[in-house]
Amino acid sequence: MSTATTVAAVTDAAEGAGCCGSCRCGGGPAAGVAPVGAPSRAGTTVSAASAGTAAGWVPVCALSDLVPERGAAVLVDGQQVALFRLADDRVLGVQHRDPFSGANVLARGIVGSRGEAPVLTSPMLKQVWDLTTGACLDPVGREPQDLRTYGVRVEGDAVLLATA
Repeated sequence: MSTATTVAAVTDAAEGAGCCGSCRCGGGPAAGVAPVGAPSRAGTTVSAASAGTAAGWVPVCALSDLVPERGAAVLVDGQQVALFRLADDRVLGVQHRDPFSGANVLARGIVGSRGEAPVLTSPMLKQVWDLTTGACLDPVGREPQDLRTYGVRVEGDAVLLATA
């Protein structure tokens, strides 16, 4: 038996989604996140009824919905998660909220690497985190604040997020 889970389908944050409700982009507080039942960029739909699994994994989107080296936001049980598909098709998930600015913007961050480690640079204040561990690598003159990471796995074309 699975518990009910609320899932919002992923949309590409860069395709006209907007960033906020106060600029000319026309986005809202949940820009880049589509409601449950809405088709994603690739036309797939995530429903709350099919979302929960007994094993603690929730399907959130299709791998083909994610653009390599770009971020996308997903909303699961009220938690905003930034997903990143890397060039090697690994998908990593971290909290969407930037701990330094307080804005939900990390899906719009810059994906890169330091050595072999994939990193994320905040689009706001340019702090840098290791995407695999969430460790703050460069706090840009502030006290380091790590990111929460989420378990992500890919089964076929389905991207699943750990709920526990």
